[in-house]
Order: sequence, then structure tokens, then C-alpha cells
Amino acid sequence: MLWPIAPQFWGLRAAAAGLNPNEKGNYAAEWFQQDFPQFFTVGTEDAPAQSLVPSAMLEQLIDQANAALSPGRWGPDWRRAAGLYVAHYAALYLRTYAPGSHTPGQAAASGALQGTITSAKLGNDSVGYSADALTKATADWGDLNATQYGQQLAARARLIGLGGGYVI
Repeated sequence: MLWPIAPQFWGLRAAAAGLNPNEKGNYAAEWFQQDFPQFFTVGTEDAPAQSLVPSAMLEQLIDQANAALSPGRWGPDWRRAAGLYVAHYAALYLRTYAPGSHTPGQAAASGALQGTITSAKLGNDSVGYSADALTKATADWGDLNATQYGQQLAARARLIGLGGGYVI
């Protein structure tokens, strides 16, 4: 059960857990390109690699990673964690990306959840999907189930949390 905490004590749990809300990371697009080149076009001498995620969105995702993941808490795994965070949300973004839509239905369909294939039929083309595999392994980790990057981040976060950082 979660008990309400008086305002004067709001920061105590975070401090006791080793979290510093004022600590911000410095992950950058250059690191993301080095760590996750799959999110960039193949560059040549004449045409350098370009991000497949629009630059404004990529910067927003990097800012979110820097704010959400404390370098002091993650230690030497921080750069990897920040990269996995950005890759996870970049992959989710690209799943829904379209250069434009002709109808509201097309726009809505771009955000449809598609799970793993659970059954297939060749005659009359039938395919069955299940999202259970996306949600069971890390049920309490929100959307981190939806990509392999997120699952890796959740797995690392579980290990980072084993050191007694949980405070009630």
C-alpha cells in the first residue's frame, strides 16, 4: 500500500535510494550514432550518415534519457543505458512513422499495437497475433516490453536496483 507523504518529506525517498533529481546526463547524438548506427543511413564520403529519426525528435529523446537516467546511479553502465533508452523510444517512434497520411484512418493505423505472431494459415491468408509476450516478462516496466532495447534496459535496471536502492 502506498502511504501519502507530507510535502516536507518528498525528497527523502529519492535521496535514500541514491537518486539525485538535479543530476543530469550528457548523452549526445554523436554517441547515439556511434552506439546505435542502425538508426542512421549508411554514409559515404559524399553524403554523411543522417538520422532516420527527425533531428528534433532525436534531441527530445536524448534530453529525456539525460533527465531520466542518473549517471551516479548507473555508474559505468550509464552510457549504455542512455543509448538503450534512446534506441527504445526511437524504435517505437519509427514503428509509427509515416511521411504523411491521406486519411484519419491511415494516421490511426500507424499507431496500432502489433504483437508476436501466434498462428498463421496459408489458405485464405490468416495470421493471429498476441501482445502477451510483450507484456509478461517485464509487466511492471511499462512500454519497455515493446522493443529489445527496452527489454535490455529493463534487465540492466533490475540488476542496478539489486544493490538496495529500493525505499518504501
